[in-house]
Amino acid sequence: MTGTTRPTSRTRSWWGWGWMDAHPDDAECTAMGALLPGTLDRPLPVPGIRDLGIGAPAVGVPWTLGHLVSADPADRAAHAMGKAYRDVVRALHGRPGRIPDLVARPVTDRDVADLLDWAGGRQVAVVPYGGGSSVTGGIEYRGDAHRAVLSLDLTAMDRVLEVDTAGRAARIQAGTLGPSLEDQLRPHGLTLRHFPQSFEFSTLGGWLATRAGGHYATGRTHIDDFVQSMTVVTPAGTSTSWRLPASGAGPSPDRLFLGSEGALGVITEAWVRLQERPRHKASAAVAFTDFDAALRAVRALAQSDLSPANCRLLDGGEAALSGASHDGSAVLVLGFESADEPVAARLERAVGLARGYGGRLGGSGATDGEDRSGDGAVGAWRSAFLRMPYLRDGLVRMGAVAETFETAATWDRIPALITDIRTEVGAAALKATGHAATVNCRLTHVYPDGAAPYFTVLAAGRPGDGAALWDDLKAVANEVLHRHRATITHHHAVGRDHRPGYDRQRPEPFALALRAVKSALDPYGILNPGVLVD
Repeated sequence: MTGTTRPTSRTRSWWGWGWMDAHPDDAECTAMGALLPGTLDRPLPVPGIRDLGIGAPAVGVPWTLGHLVSADPADRAAHAMGKAYRDVVRALHGRPGRIPDLVARPVTDRDVADLLDWAGGRQVAVVPYGGGSSVTGGIEYRGDAHRAVLSLDLTAMDRVLEVDTAGRAARIQAGTLGPSLEDQLRPHGLTLRHFPQSFEFSTLGGWLATRAGGHYATGRTHIDDFVQSMTVVTPAGTSTSWRLPASGAGPSPDRLFLGSEGALGVITEAWVRLQERPRHKASAAVAFTDFDAALRAVRALAQSDLSPANCRLLDGGEAALSGASHDGSAVLVLGFESADEPVAARLERAVGLARGYGGRLGGSGATDGEDRSGDGAVGAWRSAFLRMPYLRDGLVRMGAVAETFETAATWDRIPALITDIRTEVGAAALKATGHAATVNCRLTHVYPDGAAPYFTVLAAGRPGDGAALWDDLKAVANEVLHRHRATITHHHAVGRDHRPGYDRQRPEPFALALRAVKSALDPYGILNPGVLVD
């Protein structure tokens, strides 16, 4: 089967999220900035590639690898950073950091191995790159310990290689972007059903390397849950685990590489578990005037046997921001889906449970195959969810801080954690800028024993100093997370931005083992230096 990456004449933004033609224009940016006191009068201009002053590469490759490698300045600039707030604000000020010397696009595992062999002998750092949607500094090189930097773009490895319909599984190359992956599975009536917000601009390999969280708010949601086996090319050799439904044979080799963020090897393909495409859907929005009561309702839903596909609680500020509520109410977005049975009864039970905690029905969406999921509060939330990264970039152009971070904690810690984040990050922003900040919260994923709060921070920035301001605010947030024993990340990954928090969270014996594994698999220290371990 050949790859079916969708042909397009659209241009990806080198400095911000997504497509260039989807970004707010100057007038829209100005209108958004007017809603946030302390922002600029007019939007920052977007610098051109020529403004970056990109020099010649510090190294060249042998002719045997030349057909895989690009030194084009635009290509190199587009691979310099991810898509976090601090990436966007640095790009807008013409300070994107270390530009890769070369961009390589391997087609086979042998290509990957040859590139690693070449890089290891010349002290060239290799940064694996999928769709470029990292928001934690996971795909940029920092420092000067290496002679040069090679961005290893896997997106030419974009095919579904095999489909086992009886076992509902497929062998898929790691560079396959979300839309192409689903396009190739659709003729088989199957789906991976893993839809992170970055779905359009992220790859299977990126999901595996960062332990991405996807569509389901309950039950199976992390990409970990869908993995049968993986192939990983390392400087020490290629690791291919057996494809099995389960195994008790020692520590899992797949678990070694899941979440390894390119520091231990390059994931090139995986067998993943699939499911039939859903035919029955039902959704509804439930409003709450009491956020704490809404938290209790969500906990009850997570501990029930209902297993909603969507169970996202928006606080009053987040609900207003998305257009799901206009009276300050918190909104619970519920959704159910199934490939083989109606789900309206499960939705009715879930709404009834929520009503027991003071919730009131705000509107329903699709019911058992009738697609009305764009209606009402549910549709407003869905549209805002997909549009939000573009609006974030528009606010950044107005000099605002507009960024998110996420975590997870047990239910006994959730209420105080949310309160302390709102209070302490808000106070730090006010002290730093002289303007009040908005700190909103939503629960993106819920479990019987806890939940994943996701915070949005909107504040006036400091002209020319936005990245440093965000670093200060994030440091305050990280202290709160550590105090409450909440994880530094639930699904955004560690990258370089979360390294301090990750170092404090992981047990020291595990850190010792991880350093030993890094040394064994990457003896030259070339793979994504600075991520996970030094």
